[in-house]
Amino acid sequence: MAETQVTIKNVDQQVFNELKAEAARKKLPVGRALSLAIQTWLSESRKPKLKLLEWETVKGSPKTKYLSEQIDGILYG
Repeated sequence: MAETQVTIKNVDQQVFNELKAEAARKKLPVGRALSLAIQTWLSESRKPKLKLLEWETVKGSPKTKYLSEQIDGILYG
């Protein structure tokens, strides 16, 4: 793995502090933690997105017939 030095501008200070703290907890250099974060972000952004209209419907059981109403009752009273 080739390494390079970079300067990054306009990084959210709180986010960077959290990255540094997590890297320290895991005994990782900040550069390695940042590389892992970038790899994760790239991997997630390349995943194909499933559009709602492409979802397959499934037949629920009688126990789940009114599940959405029950969830609404819990959430909204």
